[in-house]
Amino acid sequence: MPDSIDLSLATLRKTYLEGSASPREVFSRILAACDEGDPGIWIQRLTEKQVFGYVEKLDGKDPETLPLYGIPFAIKDNIDLVGIPTTAGCAEYAYTPDESAFAVQRLLDAGAIPIGKTNLDQFATGLVGLRSPYPPPKNPYNADYIPGGSSSGSAVAVSAGLVSFSLGTDTAGSGRVPASLNNLVGLKPSRGLVSCRGVVPACRTLDCVTVFAETVDDGATVLDVMAGFDPADPYSRPLAPPETPFTEIAKARIGIPRSGQLEFFGDEECAALFSEAREHCADLGWEVVEIDFAPFLEAALLLYEGPWVAERLTAIEAFLDEQPEAVFPVTRNIIQGGRTLSAVSAFRAEYRLRELKRRADRTWEQVDAVLTPTFGKPYRVSEVEADPIRTNSNLGYYTNFMNLLDCAAVAVPAGNLASSGLPWGITFFGPAFSDPLLLKLSNAYLATEAAPPAMSPAFDLPGNAGAQERIEIAVCGAHLSGLPLNHQLTTRGGWLVESTETAPTYRMLELPATGTLPPRPGLIRVSEGGNSVAVEIWSLPIVHLGSFMNLIGAPLGIGRLQLSDDRLVLGFLCEAEAAASATDITRFGSWRNFIASR
Repeated sequence: MPDSIDLSLATLRKTYLEGSASPREVFSRILAACDEGDPGIWIQRLTEKQVFGYVEKLDGKDPETLPLYGIPFAIKDNIDLVGIPTTAGCAEYAYTPDESAFAVQRLLDAGAIPIGKTNLDQFATGLVGLRSPYPPPKNPYNADYIPGGSSSGSAVAVSAGLVSFSLGTDTAGSGRVPASLNNLVGLKPSRGLVSCRGVVPACRTLDCVTVFAETVDDGATVLDVMAGFDPADPYSRPLAPPETPFTEIAKARIGIPRSGQLEFFGDEECAALFSEAREHCADLGWEVVEIDFAPFLEAALLLYEGPWVAERLTAIEAFLDEQPEAVFPVTRNIIQGGRTLSAVSAFRAEYRLRELKRRADRTWEQVDAVLTPTFGKPYRVSEVEADPIRTNSNLGYYTNFMNLLDCAAVAVPAGNLASSGLPWGITFFGPAFSDPLLLKLSNAYLATEAAPPAMSPAFDLPGNAGAQERIEIAVCGAHLSGLPLNHQLTTRGGWLVESTETAPTYRMLELPATGTLPPRPGLIRVSEGGNSVAVEIWSLPIVHLGSFMNLIGAPLGIGRLQLSDDRLVLGFLCEAEAAASATDITRFGSWRNFIASR
């Protein structure tokens, strides 16, 4: 049994096929890790007996025949698991279902094993992860910041390495905002592609079951298992071919909102990361096209100003009438607002939405998909507590319109905010049933020489118990925050320690792109003619140092780097022979300055 378990689907599947660990061994470790982890993740954990009841059902079955054989997952607690209470974040509302939700049953039939039901913004109303009577989960990257919601516990469970994937729901962004705040891939499929039978509705006409995963491939595998027409769900739809054939991925046309329509609420770091994401798309050879984002933004305003607030009331009206005090105050005030809306206003909003959708659909004549930030600015817990409505609304700027306009979306990691240590992400979205294209685009955007490993159980993100031994490493090029290879650090549990510079004894060379690797700098130590070069110091678990080093291509290697304060740390160094053919860029003082000069 290895000391650490890689919970990515491919690796865990290989573990079972080779017999190097059994599901019983794996789940014993997982349950122990859950015992030591953040209790705010869960509303109800399954008991050891319940979990091993599912494990025993795998006895005698061939891992080759079950796509999710022995794969641990978590379930947002507004989605039914047979025999386990569903609370939707409200204990007084709880009921115990006689059968699992359609999507959950498909996962169980494929061999997946549930660990528990996760915390959420009550009745899936919110994007912050704090609107719960239960202790909210902590953001594992920085506990001063929100975990995102409403699928807060589901996102943190995957980010903390306790499960391979989890289920959330998404009406206004609940499957994408937490993904980006927790360094995950968040899949929000086309409406109806995954049945919502067995899901407590927020807005029944808009709700989607979503997937949180470490990689696009893992999320796509789970989505493939769950998707399917359900005749018992009146909103279920089979996957349909697109009206317009997709272009080749290498020739994709990517829409970007006009600069005046982008909003970062004063956060310059997020704005800079989005600019880098746009440049990365162009570097991939994609045509980047500015589009009119106005119809999408106007549609977003309808979500909490139109009849869909009344639809939230429809879902729990009888319970709210009987036990109003049981509903979280902010949630109660929002949903109660549905009582003032009339049928006339509902039709007016529907007419306006149809007009906006017609305008928005013209976008797909210009581009294959649109790229946006997943959120414009992250918020501290204290900021949300001081102004819960405005901050929540700001978080939905790029997400609230999605289901109203019948779009599919994939949120992916795209950098790190140096000031807070938080991850940050982007979203690719397109028209209904563009899911396959969006998955391919997301994979291409994140593509590296080798796929990063999933986090292992009880992974030692800041604030987690049971921290693993770590080591600091200095980076100066494409691994810097927000640059193309930074995710090779963040997906291994790395976090930024400080920004500093080397001693004035180094030359910096420009190394050309090779294969899948982007252009990179190389540092050579010299006795004269050197200078200081800007670097970032990242903390990385030692257990993942080997896999990280395997991604480093010649002429680069890892050695001892001297900092300006005379400290010696591990860092990237370059073979001296490279100087003969590489361009000397020492005068720029940093890789970022050199990039800006081109």
